[in-house]
Amino acid sequence: MKRASVIATLVVLLLVVPACIPKYTFNGASIDYSVYKTISFGDFPIRAALVYPPLQQLFENKLIDMVDQQTRLRVIDNNNTDLRMEGEITGYNLSPQAVGEDAYASQTRLTITVRVRYINNKNPNLSKDESFSAYRDFSSSEMLTDVQDELCNQICKDLTDLIFNATLGDW
Repeated sequence: MKRASVIATLVVLLLVVPACIPKYTFNGASIDYSVYKTISFGDFPIRAALVYPPLQQLFENKLIDMVDQQTRLRVIDNNNTDLRMEGEITGYNLSPQAVGEDAYASQTRLTITVRVRYINNKNPNLSKDESFSAYRDFSSSEMLTDVQDELCNQICKDLTDLIFNATLGDW
């Protein structure tokens, strides 16, 4: 009798416990692939007062790569798609952050701002027009030209994460 109740308890536990384990998807996308199949990207020209020419291509490539790697959407090169992203790089700014003993800045912040128009052709109510900013600090003893490539890489990664979460991730 005891043995039968132990087996029954184990069977119940084996059936109940897996149902209690939450399931997560790690790509962050919340896309209904039965509705959305294609996406296109417009250019993101630099409209900032300070211009770093490689930034446009770097940002566009990171954004397209992220969507390509994190979703099953097909990237198409025309405007007749289910979803579209376009915009411009509106800010590329340097600002002092920390002042040292000598009254000079010891840290400088590079901030990049991007305006994104996310167009949902299947459900226009979900379309967005937003600006996103990200930054990195670096030592003022370093020349911007020496750290610019790495900073832009890191900032573009942060920007694409923010944009992806606000649009395709629907956060």
